[in-house]
Amino acid sequence: MTQTPQPAPQDPAPAHGDAPGYAPGPELRVDRVGTRRYVGTSSRGARVEIGSADVEGVFTPGELLKIALGACTAMASDFTVSRRLGDDYAATVRVSGDADRENERYPRLEETYELDLSGLDPAMADRVLDMIRRSVDATCTVGRTITAGTEVALHFETGRDPE
Repeated sequence: MTQTPQPAPQDPAPAHGDAPGYAPGPELRVDRVGTRRYVGTSSRGARVEIGSADVEGVFTPGELLKIALGACTAMASDFTVSRRLGDDYAATVRVSGDADRENERYPRLEETYELDLSGLDPAMADRVLDMIRRSVDATCTVGRTITAGTEVALHFETGRDPE
């Protein structure tokens, strides 16, 4: 019986962290610490409590997604705004959006950037808002990832011998 040669198994896609233009990040992990309760940690020493909506004192993964988007928007525009308003300006970015539970996704997220521009003349205030939007569109990695979509590769380490 003749067997058809099979193509050699393909190596997984290379990690982009070593490629030019890609910045490696800190090691991140999420460990289970109880029923529907997890702790996310960073190799830089940061820590966040994660769990389901019925667990007190934790963020849900969806809440963390929204917080990441709001933080990215604020941080992407920080230099632009501080140059116009000074380093001590106050700003709040609120992010909301209901989950579509049938499809398990957020079909729309709304951001509201609260910033006092009353000390600027209207033309300058409009210019600042335009500069903020351009800064966010160009450098908010989280927002750009959400709007473009991203590939997610899930791998498993099970402690079993490979077959």
